[in-house]
Amino acid sequence: MPQKLSPAAKRAKAARDLAYANSPARKAKRAENQRLRRAAEKSGKNIGGKDFDHKTRTFKTVASNRGNDGQGTKMEGKRNYKTTRAK
Repeated sequence: MPQKLSPAAKRAKAARDLAYANSPARKAKRAENQRLRRAAEKSGKNIGGKDFDHKTRTFKTVASNRGNDGQGTKMEGKRNYKTTRAK
């Protein structure tokens, strides 16, 4: 369900969201996710409906990958997420 925002607030939010999505950290996570998904599919793993969890370094269901495994996101921080570079 979309947020009820004024047109000006909607434009500001779109700009913020785009800036966050294109930040270096998000770009690295997105590239790593694509790399690992392609490798997993190539090796025959069934990863349908799963997302890569950058903290545990495993593929998890979308539901279990949200909210820090039921612990909430208050204690999460950027230092808990690691990305690898392409080789």
